[in-house]
Amino acid sequence: MAAHRKPRQRSAGGNTVRTAATIALAGAATATGFDGTGYAEPNLTPAQVKAKVDKLYQEAEVATEKYNGAKEKAEGAEERLRSLRDEAARKTDKLNSARDALGSMAAAQYRDGGLDPALQLALSGDPDRYLEGAEFVERAGTRQAASVASVRGQLREIEQLRGAAHIELASLRSRQAELKRHKKTITGKLDAARRLLAQLPTEERAGDVERASRSAGSGARDGLTSAGAAQAPNSRAAAAVSYASSKLGSPYVWGATGPDAFDCSGLMQAAYRSAGISLPRTTYAQIDTGRRVARSELLPGDLVFFYSAISHVGMYIGNGQMIHAPNPSAPVRVAPIDEMPFAGATRVV
Repeated sequence: MAAHRKPRQRSAGGNTVRTAATIALAGAATATGFDGTGYAEPNLTPAQVKAKVDKLYQEAEVATEKYNGAKEKAEGAEERLRSLRDEAARKTDKLNSARDALGSMAAAQYRDGGLDPALQLALSGDPDRYLEGAEFVERAGTRQAASVASVRGQLREIEQLRGAAHIELASLRSRQAELKRHKKTITGKLDAARRLLAQLPTEERAGDVERASRSAGSGARDGLTSAGAAQAPNSRAAAAVSYASSKLGSPYVWGATGPDAFDCSGLMQAAYRSAGISLPRTTYAQIDTGRRVARSELLPGDLVFFYSAISHVGMYIGNGQMIHAPNPSAPVRVAPIDEMPFAGATRVV
């Protein structure tokens, strides 16, 4: 009988598990997404859903900037590794040539080294020429010693290069692992945001898209951005504003630097690159470029930063407005700088 009771116990446990899962899927329990993020909470108002989505987007942007920084460092490590390997290969070729020369010298010595120098002099038909030759051999011996020392030095250099390359390879692998972690965090946050947005009524989602499109569309903003370029403190800042203005309506894609899609820091980098100025890749590095300016001193072309983690950036264009790449739910657009917590500003040029 015990053997018959055990299957019933497992079946009852299985039914309990299935029942709990059914309840969870029905929405009575909170489903959990990546990194413990809730994404199927029942009975949320549209305002609550949007607040949660905004928080997820902001967290994803923090991870995006970390990803961008790790990617930049990985690319640097990869370039240094390639350079070290190329240099090691060049020095190895040079070493092989030096070794070949030493080998030829050693073979010649072996062939001529069987006779005592005094006997060679006695047998020589031209003692004066022999003595000149002996002097040459002595000089050749000095050169050989120098060649041996050079080969040893080259071997040490190659070993040092190989050691440095090993360190760079370890750094590269560490950065690649870091990239993978940040990418997993970003995709998890964005997936959770999409699931939350799916809870909104269709008309609510459509309304958000329409509002985002209006803020990125033509019309009044054309005059606003043109005025921003005109009021910029110099030609390079004006060129950056003009570039950012030309990208209004472009989609947000995390990790993108253009020309057809951008994340927030990627848009700033591309805009100033068009003006002949190289910016760092990340928001937390960009804020240290140029000089800091107070909010009351902002001019078109200044970079404006948001949140305590310095995880978002836009370009000021005047009248309290900026151009920025907000998040995956909205394209590059014009927005007021007071729509997010202001963290600081910098004037690049």
